[in-house]
Amino acid sequence: MSAPPRPAAVAQDPPHRRRVLVRGVVQGVGFRPYVYGLATELALVGHVTNTPEGVVAEVEGSGAAVARFCDRLAVQAPPLARVESVDHQELPAAGGEAFIILASRSGGPVRTLVSPDTATCADCLAELADPADRRHRHPFVNCTHCGPRFTIVTGVPYDRANTTMAAFPMCPDCAREYADPTDRRFHAQPVACPSCGPRLRLIAPGRAGRAERTSGPDPVTEARTMLARGAILAVKGLGGYHLACDATNAGAVALLRGRKARGDKPFAVMARAASDVEHLVRLGPEERRLLEGPVRPVVLLRRRPDPSCPEGAPRPAEAVAPGSPDLGVMLPYTPVHHLLLGLPGDPDGPRLLVMTSGNVSGEPIVTDDDEALERLAHLADGWLTHDRPIHVPCDDSVVRVCDAEPLVLRRSRGYAPLPLTLPLPIRPALATGGDLKNAFCLGEGRQAWLSAHIGDMDDLATQGAFERAVEQLESITGVRPRRLACDRHPGYRSARWADRNAAGRTVVRVQHHHAHIAAAMAEHGLDGTRPVIGVAFDGTGHGDDGAVWGGEFLLADYAGFTRFGHLAYVPLPGGDTAVRRPYRMALAQLRAAGLDWSGDLPCTAACPPDELRLLQRQLERDMNCVPTSSMGRLFDAVSSLAGVCHRAGYEAQAAVELEAAALEAPADDTIAYAFALGDGEPVLADAAPVIAAIVRDLREGHTAATVAARFHRGVAGLVHALCRRARERHGLDTAALTGGVFANTLLSSACAAALRQDGFTVLRHRLVPPGDGGLALGQLMVAARTTPDG
Repeated sequence: MSAPPRPAAVAQDPPHRRRVLVRGVVQGVGFRPYVYGLATELALVGHVTNTPEGVVAEVEGSGAAVARFCDRLAVQAPPLARVESVDHQELPAAGGEAFIILASRSGGPVRTLVSPDTATCADCLAELADPADRRHRHPFVNCTHCGPRFTIVTGVPYDRANTTMAAFPMCPDCAREYADPTDRRFHAQPVACPSCGPRLRLIAPGRAGRAERTSGPDPVTEARTMLARGAILAVKGLGGYHLACDATNAGAVALLRGRKARGDKPFAVMARAASDVEHLVRLGPEERRLLEGPVRPVVLLRRRPDPSCPEGAPRPAEAVAPGSPDLGVMLPYTPVHHLLLGLPGDPDGPRLLVMTSGNVSGEPIVTDDDEALERLAHLADGWLTHDRPIHVPCDDSVVRVCDAEPLVLRRSRGYAPLPLTLPLPIRPALATGGDLKNAFCLGEGRQAWLSAHIGDMDDLATQGAFERAVEQLESITGVRPRRLACDRHPGYRSARWADRNAAGRTVVRVQHHHAHIAAAMAEHGLDGTRPVIGVAFDGTGHGDDGAVWGGEFLLADYAGFTRFGHLAYVPLPGGDTAVRRPYRMALAQLRAAGLDWSGDLPCTAACPPDELRLLQRQLERDMNCVPTSSMGRLFDAVSSLAGVCHRAGYEAQAAVELEAAALEAPADDTIAYAFALGDGEPVLADAAPVIAAIVRDLREGHTAATVAARFHRGVAGLVHALCRRARERHGLDTAALTGGVFANTLLSSACAAALRQDGFTVLRHRLVPPGDGGLALGQLMVAARTTPDG
């Protein structure tokens, strides 16, 4: 019997080695231990390290194992990671005994991304509440999956030495966790425990008004007691101080509102859980996802018309958000917040807290401890503070839901400094944004970094915060702008800053509403090869003809725009005075419509007699009356004309309360007011018939709610009619809805529904604010098309 044939020799797969560069949010999110675990699982040798470019790994092993490593690297990344790109480079085999994690490398161009601050994760919360855990009730518990990031970074690469945690040496236990690749705190730069700090303390006024540390052993317990007694506390958070009080205590809320001179501007509240507010507001799946997710923004939730209050359920005082159709709610996002609201088994305390920015009205949020003791002394009864410095101010983000999609109104904590992907590559540039709700934008290549919310630029402290934020964002992104972009308004401080700091660089001035439309286009990935019908509605924007624009229909791409239509001009009597006193705009609209200022009209009755006579002369002589096409000012006028709001104590108050009124209208009423449209271009949309119809309805006894609803439907009808006309004349079928007026979800939803039903593609903001907080992104894109290289 012949011997069986010998098997053919199996060729051994020679070792393969590959260098892998991962760019994105890959530092401070557990990426290196993830790479270590993946490489070890696949029996690969090599190393991984942080560099200013990103995470760099070299892996060696069988070709199949190296290929699997590269295939799985981005797909199975840690939850907080955001992989922008993965680049491979074949290398000669070098051998090795194991896979190791190397110390971070510095030097070279910065190309990695810093993670935003993230809410406390479930694992850390479990430790916080566990009496057997060494971090039980530790106010700074965190790990690689949660905690401070952006607000503590002082440089890159993201290592402890480049954060404000550098001043806190790790105890042996924390150091062991930090060095263990299998521990979830491996290289968690803010890692902390009661032994190594940071430490919380409560400060309250002592004798002669001096701030003194209280003597109690548990600052949080004492703080909860103070809040329960009606005190106002300044609470140091991730990106600055909050002012907090018991939201169910009417006296405490009124005291805070008075001290802060806040007028009727709504406060946000913090609840322990969504279940504490679901009897007060409508809470859909998207709202719940935003509330409970890792970002934890303030979510504007639509109030229930007649909320029942189950026994024992908390109910905020009326003064928390008077006249608003929404209640701003956020859930705890730091261990201190969870402790303030109480862990299971804690004594009863406030279940709803007002949480508002710790600042004087118009100034940036306070971050420095000594500054907080001084600037907040007349606002707070005590300070719950700690000794971990805040390097970057970062206010709470504000989001609402429109048609089951998120609409970001203020993009700050939890979002900044995540980049936005651009539809076109651009050269390094800085766009300075506007003067209200300022946020600036850095861009290079196909990435743009929108800053955290800065604030209103009419205050020196805010301008200083702007400069520091520009310097910090440039340092962590590595972008060195070669050109600047700003608004065309000659008086904007943001534009003047660009002029002063040009240093030979080109400064591009971008029309306000063109920038709004460009921002919407960029957010949706449009490359600008085909124009859109841009519907830009806001309160104020400098027009090319010197008028105040704000009710605009522009045919626009990144390179330019044509003004297809706009609201007919009416006088803006007294500028900012008319903004603060909506009855002035109502009277101006009545006069423009040829209607008398009859005493039976609410706006006429609201205007003091002396002012009424003065205003009449002012309009007759056209003194200090800049013409305006602003849709925001038309909302103001209708709000006063209907008797809803005559004096505005905060931006857009009259419009917000008009939206609230419209929600109370009878469901079976479908009438819409009609604008008169001209024939030429730009098409003039005259509001005179709308004003006349409102006067008629009021005199027939219709309620303010009915008037408000008919007006909203009328504006939606105007948007539909002019977009149809633009399509018929110019063949365009994409409409971009942008500008601060489209923060009104009732209007936005009605406009989008009518346009989509008629075959239009509708662009609405989701990632950047529709108002001036998103302006800089559009400025950046327009400047990229209009500025020569240099």
